[in-house]
Amino acid sequence: MPAEWELHRGTWLSWPHKEASWPGKFTPVPPIFARMVGLLADREEVHINVAGPAMEDEVRRLLADCGTDTGNVFFHFHPTNDAWCRDHGPIFIQRPDPEHPEAIIDWGFNAWGGKYPPYDLDDVIPSRIAEELSVPVFHPGIVLEGGSIDVNGRGTLLTTESCLLNPNRNPELTRLEIEQFLRDYLGVHHILWLGDGIVGDDTDGHIDDLTRFVDDRTVVTVVENNPSDENYDPLQKNLERLQHMTDQDGRPLRVVTLPMPRGVWHEGQRLPASYANFYIANGVVLLPTYDPARDGEALGILQQLFPSREVVGIDCTDLVWGLGAFHCVTQQWPATAGQMGSASAGQKR
Repeated sequence: MPAEWELHRGTWLSWPHKEASWPGKFTPVPPIFARMVGLLADREEVHINVAGPAMEDEVRRLLADCGTDTGNVFFHFHPTNDAWCRDHGPIFIQRPDPEHPEAIIDWGFNAWGGKYPPYDLDDVIPSRIAEELSVPVFHPGIVLEGGSIDVNGRGTLLTTESCLLNPNRNPELTRLEIEQFLRDYLGVHHILWLGDGIVGDDTDGHIDDLTRFVDDRTVVTVVENNPSDENYDPLQKNLERLQHMTDQDGRPLRVVTLPMPRGVWHEGQRLPASYANFYIANGVVLLPTYDPARDGEALGILQQLFPSREVVGIDCTDLVWGLGAFHCVTQQWPATAGQMGSASAGQKR
């Protein structure tokens, strides 16, 4: 599995339509997606799963209203239950096979431990896309969400015990058995485990709200500096673990800290607002922002780490009411030799 910062052919999204995911606050969500599409489509293909022609027309109108050039936007009639494409979308791997240089892994999806049924449409999205693209698809037969793992493309993978070892995913598997699945299907051989996630995260502690690779041996990890905040202790414990970890070559990780925004609340609920939920695309990093007092610090840290990319902050206080941000709604499509500049494998409508 290539690292996220490697060259993309495109980005996959599933267009938001389930108002229950943003109860009473759905209206601002599609415009946030539209702005994201505009920033991405200037730099790579954007592939959007929609329920059918009516939803495509609706999205096209919104993109036009936002001034987005849709020449690099492609629509695919794959109905979904929800919009969290990081977790239900296709995870692309690359292979030393000239006839089939890429493939898709279709992990099982059970809506984060059966929390939000139905999820039958989301569960089959990777296989539907593989069939459309005519690429091989592999079915490990275990539950795993894309947001629960992060890789450096050189053999190292980051994840959390609170998610992958949760009995609501694969209760019959041990840690060693889960690690073997990761090795077999993602081509990694060095697996690093953190502990617990942040408060309000209904995924049971996805790594993409905590710690992310930004190059082969550098990670950014969020920390809370207020000892009275309930995120302080778990994030400090994760930081301590990282400071004793090495990469696949035995070199100590370079650990850079990101602040946490001050607590974001809605209707009495603490939301999983985190600057770690950024998305790395060709030439740009999309950073969710929530807190003017700390947004600038987070943006500055990421801009130093990605000097060749533009780091763009976008207010996600409405989006995170659905309990996720930019990384949660995107899934990268890594480029293979000869792909960049080619026509889309999907029908351009």
